[in-house]
Order: sequence, then structure tokens, then C-alpha cells
Amino acid sequence: MLIKRSDGKAARQRLASAYAGLSAGGLDRRAFLRQAGFGGAGLAALGTLGAGRAQAAGSMGVQDFSQPVQRVKNVCTHCSVGCTVTAEVQNGVWVGQEPSWASPINRGTHCAKGASVRELVSGDRRLKYPTKLVGGQWQRITWDQAIEEIGAKLLEVREKAGPDSVFWLGSAKFTNEAAYLFRKFGAFWGTNSVDHQARICHSTTVAGVANTWGYGAQTNSYNDIRNARTMIIMGGNPAEAHPVSLQHVLSGKEINRANLIVIDPRYTRTAAHATEYVRLRPGTDIPLIWGMLWHIFQNGWEDREFIRQRVYGMEEIRAEVAKWTPDEVQRVTGVPGEQLKRVAQMFATQKPSTLIWCMGATQKTVGTANVRAYCVLLLATGNVGSAGTGANIFRGHTNVQGATDLGLDVTTLPGYYGLDENAWRHWARVWEVEYEWLLGRFASKALMETPGIPTTRWFDATLMPGEREKTAADGEAYVQQPHSLKAMVVFGHGGNTVTRMPESVKGLEKLELLVVADPHPTTFSQLSARKDGTYLLPICTSFEMEGSRTASNRSLQWGAKIVEPIFESKNDYDAMYLLAKRLGFADQLFKRIGVAQGPKGPSVSAEDILREMNRGLWSIGYTGQSPERLKLHMEHQDKFDLVTLRGRQGTPVEHDYYGLPWPCWGTPEIRHPGSAILYNTNLHVKDGGGAFRARFGVERNGQTLLAEGSWSKGSEIEDGYPEFTVAVLKRLGWFDDLTAEEKTSLERHFGTNIDRAAWSTDLSGGIIRVALEHGCSPCGNAKARAVAWNLPDPVPVHREPIYTPRTDLIAKYPTLPDRRGFRMPHLGQSVQARSNTVAKDFPIVLTSGRLVEYEGGGEETRSNRWLAELQQEMFVEVNPADAAERGVRDGGWVWVLGPESNARVKVKALVTERVGKGVAFMPFHFSGFYQGEDRRRFYPPGTDPIVLGESVNTVTTYGYDPVTFMQETKVTLCQIRSA
Repeated sequence: MLIKRSDGKAARQRLASAYAGLSAGGLDRRAFLRQAGFGGAGLAALGTLGAGRAQAAGSMGVQDFSQPVQRVKNVCTHCSVGCTVTAEVQNGVWVGQEPSWASPINRGTHCAKGASVRELVSGDRRLKYPTKLVGGQWQRITWDQAIEEIGAKLLEVREKAGPDSVFWLGSAKFTNEAAYLFRKFGAFWGTNSVDHQARICHSTTVAGVANTWGYGAQTNSYNDIRNARTMIIMGGNPAEAHPVSLQHVLSGKEINRANLIVIDPRYTRTAAHATEYVRLRPGTDIPLIWGMLWHIFQNGWEDREFIRQRVYGMEEIRAEVAKWTPDEVQRVTGVPGEQLKRVAQMFATQKPSTLIWCMGATQKTVGTANVRAYCVLLLATGNVGSAGTGANIFRGHTNVQGATDLGLDVTTLPGYYGLDENAWRHWARVWEVEYEWLLGRFASKALMETPGIPTTRWFDATLMPGEREKTAADGEAYVQQPHSLKAMVVFGHGGNTVTRMPESVKGLEKLELLVVADPHPTTFSQLSARKDGTYLLPICTSFEMEGSRTASNRSLQWGAKIVEPIFESKNDYDAMYLLAKRLGFADQLFKRIGVAQGPKGPSVSAEDILREMNRGLWSIGYTGQSPERLKLHMEHQDKFDLVTLRGRQGTPVEHDYYGLPWPCWGTPEIRHPGSAILYNTNLHVKDGGGAFRARFGVERNGQTLLAEGSWSKGSEIEDGYPEFTVAVLKRLGWFDDLTAEEKTSLERHFGTNIDRAAWSTDLSGGIIRVALEHGCSPCGNAKARAVAWNLPDPVPVHREPIYTPRTDLIAKYPTLPDRRGFRMPHLGQSVQARSNTVAKDFPIVLTSGRLVEYEGGGEETRSNRWLAELQQEMFVEVNPADAAERGVRDGGWVWVLGPESNARVKVKALVTERVGKGVAFMPFHFSGFYQGEDRRRFYPPGTDPIVLGESVNTVTTYGYDPVTFMQETKVTLCQIRSA
């Protein structure tokens, strides 16, 4: 429930009652603070708890304020805008915080979450020491004991069930270096079941965008949005989800008098800023986009020359779009034809135009198809590859872009190399291990080259039998690997962010081993009835370690360690080293990475990890961003232009784009500036320009897939061309431009197959260097694909959500048939068939989203006293008409009932016209209550979050994108009753 801040008395009472229920012992707030060591100092001192003091028995001691104050820069650990945090450190204690005026991204601003990050380090609700569950009780143990017991159990599971029986769940809050190391760890363990939060936020973005024009990332930047004249925000609410990004959006709106069109089923805080708000029925993104294109094609507003030169397959799009007349679009989406025509004309003619989206687009059974449709709209109007245009994809966690780039994805090795033998041989060379040794770590070559279990289905892979465990009665309901999952190791991931939580509870209870490594215990620790075999490892925040992170716009930023890890926490690198050592492959894993022995144990070099990344990540241009260059950018943030992000002349960062956004081609010595805008043919490739990537061949159905009459500035090939290989260099007469050293490297690695050596697998970087010298993009110059023939729907088509109230549309627009994917059955039409009966009893569409106060699963932010005071209760938004029909009062308790597993949640009702009739909204940041039960007592003592609530994902339902197994969270059905 949102509380009016003017109601100070009510707010104080509510927060006091929250404190009274904490596991600290049911004390009043003053007694609680006094026992925590804060009594006399009051709230002003909460952020000053330093490392050494934190390890004392609760007393702050005396802080010496005569010591000089150091200012240390790091990056906010919440959304992926990439705001810089400047910490003031005195005598090893973080005593103050500034919002970094020099940063070209946040320019002296923070949202509520960013302004309170100091509390994350000194927060009293953190895990303070390793803990294990014994007979249903939490016991304190040492790190040595934890690593010994966890390692022994993992090896036992591996011996009896194989390496694929362990699921490794990583984090979008990892640094780049930790994400890379975790994926490498999974490879050395012998499994591809290594995933992270992108599976449940933007895996469909990556698949959709990469299958259109080559790379799965935001094309422009937040800053560049200031250049747009028309902006569509569809499936996103940046005012709450990415507040600092909105300053760039609103500046563009004011400076350019730009159109700001918000398309959303809910009237959000972002919609309040719109010049045009469009309310659509949830789950009808594709009909709306095709409805816009219907008007664009009918009126000749498309960019014909751009399509001719740089787009393949637009005629097939025209054929599909022709079906979506204004009447049919209104029947399916609810959007009037005249309004849609007005929006379409603005986007196509008042250019440059940009399309901004987030998880409202992606978390659907048609998520990949939605993204593809968005991209097609941009291509049809020529709004890609120049300032003010493009796909501006606002990603969720601080490093969800970087973690995805670095292979925390069950479908690929780092850098989107995939999983075939060539990809494994490339990384074996980078890691300096034998390919045959890596192969021997896996159960089979087939499994080594097969995508792993995704995080959206880990519990199904636990509950279903493996191939060696199934019986005839199991039918198709089995996992295509020898055994089901027996153990799960989780670094930095909440347990309440995945749909079908009742099934998740069953999966947790069946696991033989559960390891949670996190600053907080997370939902995993208390959700199930587990009594034994759960370990909690205290991991420090990213403010207590070194490393880089990648913002949504592909810029890398280096975060310096602000303070030493508090309590008994360790950083991700050191924890992985200790576990790898116990499992027997630390020497191979850290062959090229320095590990020093410090007073608290091994200390892994983050800089060395980044240098190893630079050595292998040629495919996406993560090779030019050395630690030294990134640190130089952080030192000179004030030297970059606010809009272009270009370093000013005469400064140490002259020529560079801020954060060296990938691709930053070649070695660091080349000093490529990075690519602020992808696919920009107006710049030389050495200056950040480029073209669409030629990753789909050179011809299809007798038509060229290469660009026609289009090339980047200064290119010596004035037409389209394929990806660069040694064979291509030879045909062009450029082979001898390689140095003797570069040729020797190629011959050593490829031998007689040297002609097949490609720009992305050449460890010398010579092929890329030569391509750049001739003004060519190493990855080729191709057409973008409006038709992606390798996807289930090559041309995106509308498919009704699996659970839909519009059962009259299922026959014409059915979901995809049942199939298998990611080693498991994927049900579509068989589940959707239930909608005809379910919709009668569950008539309200339920959607979910974010609040400005909290992030992700919320365990971290709901443990932050500053944020907890702002939002103290879980709620459901209900339209007044729906509330009146059910006798629901504003502020009253209600049950929200789901159509699967008899699921239900008890929350407060917020009666509002923000949602239309027949639609309800719930935020997804809550946990700690489960189907009406308060589970605060199940957290380890002293670690329960201040604010608890029901998780919306208790009542969200089955449904997965067929390409990525993205979960369906934005469209399901529910019923609401007074409690």
C-alpha cells in the first residue's frame, strides 16, 4: 500500500510495527536500535559502521574524524543506468556519499535506491558469517567448514549423478569479472546449466535483437535520447524502474519539443509525462506494432531507400501487416484506429525516432517475437544507426548487460560464441587448457554442446526424472540428461522472481544441497520446509570489491573498492577460488589470473580477470577496455560531452566515448574509442562507426543478405561484404598487411586450417586490425533481417497469451504447439486449452512490474531502513469498477487467487484508475509471506528484511517464450476476493 507521506503518524506507527516483528526479538524501535549498537547515535550514524567496527560486538566505538576524507568512485548496484556513486571514506569507514556530479550519466542525481546505497554496506540485516541448516535450525559455521562440506557434497552428487545434476545460478549484480569467472567455473565443472537474471528479464531482447541486426544490445544510449524528436516507451516505466534515465528522456522532450508516446496497459508515472498515452490490452504488442505499420505502409511513410539498402525480407512483413486493418487492431488491442494512425505518423515522419522498452515487452510467451516486431518498426522507418534513433533497451539489474555478454547464459560461452566445438576450442586456447581436458569434464560431447537448464525451469528439472531415472509412466515429462537436478548453487539471485512458486517450493524441498551466496539470505533460505542441506555464505556487495560493470548503453565503468568487506563476508572471486580449490580445478581455472595470499586468505586479482576477458572476447569487442583505460575514464568523467559522450580534445580521454562502449575493437594499444551508436555508417569504423553484422550468411532464396550501396564512412569496400576471415583477407590482397607475429599466432592456432581463422577467433587481433585499417567492420556489412527464418515464427505473428480472457480469439491466434526445448517439455496449446474454462472463474488479467523504492526480489532493498520506510506493504491495484463488483475497499485486505496449484496471496487493495477494468497490477519485489503465512521466523536470526509481503509470483502461471524460455509474468489471469 502506498502511504501518503503527509500522514506522518500513520507512517511512524506502520514502520514501528514492522520493526516490532523482526527476528531481533519483538522489541520496540528504540530498543531495537539500541541493541544493534545505534541507540545514542541515532539514525544519522547508521551509515558509518565500518569494517573493523562491524566485527566488534555491536558497538560503533569512537570514530576519529580528524583523519583526511578520501573520495572513492563506484557504480550504483541497482538498475543498469550506471550511476556513479562517490563515497567519502574516513579512516576506512564510509561516512558520506555524493551523487557524482562529474558523471555524464547521472550528473549529480540519484533515485531513492541510489541515494541510500551506503546502507547496503553497513546494513544490520546482512548475513554476517557462514551458516547451515541443521534439523531446521540455523547454525553458525566457519568458512573452512562450509567450503569443505559443500565441496564434499558436490563431488558426491557429481559421482553418482554427473556434472549436469548441479545447477549454477549466477547474478546480474556480479561485476563483469565475477560473471565471466562464474561461467568459466561452470565450464570447468562440466555443465552449461549456468544462468542468471537475464533469463527472466531480457533474454528475449537478446534473442530478438541479435536475430535482427547481429548484436543483442541497446543500440544508442540514454544520453543520445536527448537527440530524438519522437520517443515511444512501450513495455517500460522508467520513472520508477530507471528514474535517472528519465532526466535524459525529459530533456529531449523539452529541448526538441519532442513527442513522448507511452504505450502501456497501466497509466504509470512515466505515462504522466507523455504527450500521448495509449492504453492497450495486455499481451497485444505485435498487433499494435503491425497496426502502426499498416498506416505507415498505406501512406508511404516508410523509408524506402533505407529498406532497399539495409533490410532483408520487408515484403514478407508487408504481407502480414496487411491483415491488421484498423478495425482488427482495435478488436484485438482495444486501441482506436485514429489514435494509432496519429502515433504512427509521428514516429515515421517526425524523426529521429527511438523506441524504448523494458520487461513489459519481454516477459511474455511471445517475448522474442515482440522484440523482433519492435526492430522491424525501426527498420521500416529508417530509425536505426544514427543519433536520436534506435532500440533503447532499459535493462534491470546493475550488470544484466555485462553478465549476459560474459556468458551467464545456458546457450553460450562468453561473448555469444555459442556452444559448438569451434567455440569450445576458442575458449580452450584463451584459457590455455586442452580442449580434450574440457571435454572430459562433461558427461558427453552432446551435452557439452547442448544448452543447459534455464532458471525459469530449474524446479521442473528437479521434479522431473532424468533419462536414466524415468519410467514408461513418465512419458514425455522427463529431463534430457542422465539425472534430474540434485543440487543448486546460487550467487546473488532472489528466489521469488520466478513464476509458479508453489512448484518452486516443491523443487527446493527435493534438492539434496542448496547453497546461497549473497549479502542477504534471500527467499531461497526460508521459502520451503527444508530442514538440512542448506548453506548460506556471506558475500560482500560490489562496493567492497574491485571490478567493472556494463550499463545498458554498453559502457563499462570501473568500480573501486570503497571499504573492506564487513563482518565475515568475502567477495565473489575469492569465494569461487576457495570452492574451485576444494573441487580440484583451481590451478586450471586461475592459470592466467593472479591469486595473492592476504591476511584473510586468498585474494584474486580483478584486473587479471579483465585482461583475460580482453584476450578472448573479440566477437563483441570487449578487447579494448583494459583496466587502465576504464580507470582513466572514471578519473576524468567530467571531460566527456553530456550528449555525445565523447572525450573532449586536449584531455587524457580525448577521442574516447565514455566507458568505451562495446564493440571497442582490437587491443587496448589500438585505442579504439568504443561505439556509442551501433550500426552507424556516418562514422569511420575506427571512430566508432559500423554496419549491421553479417552473421547469417551472404545469400538466401537468391537474394543477397549483404548491404547494397551502403557502407560506413571511409570504407575501402563500397558495398556489402561478409565477416572477415584469413580467406577473405587473401581474396582482397590484404593478407600481407598482417605482421609476422600475427601470422605466426594464426599458424600456431589454426595450422593448415588457417584460411578458416576468423576475426572473432584470432587471438592476435590481426584480422580485426587490418579490417579497421581499410575502414571495414570486422563483422561484415550486411542487411538486417526483417525475417528470421531460424525462429518459430520467422515473421512475428500475434499469439494470444496462454491464459487469456479473450477466449474468442484463441482459434484465430493460438499459442504455439507443445514442443521440447532446453532439455524439457514445453507445453503451449495444451495449457491454453484450459483458458476456455479458467477465464470464467478468473476473469481479471494480472500483470506485474516495479516500484521506485525496491529492486528485483527486494530482499536487499527491503532490508534498507531508508527504503523500507517509503513502501511498507505489498498491494494489488484494482480498477474501481472491479472493486465495486467484489465489495473491495481501498486499503482493505484481499485474496488474489491464481488459476494453478490453488495458489493465493493476501495483500492490500489499492483501488485506482491507473489500471483499466479487467486488469490488476502487483509489484514483484516482495517475499516473506507465502499464501497468507508470515515466514519471518524462518530467516536466520537478525537477517529478516524489515518489510515482508507476498510474492506476486505465487499466483503467476505456466507460459514460456519458445526461443529463450522467458517466463510469462505480464499476462495471466486471477480472481480477487475480499479477505
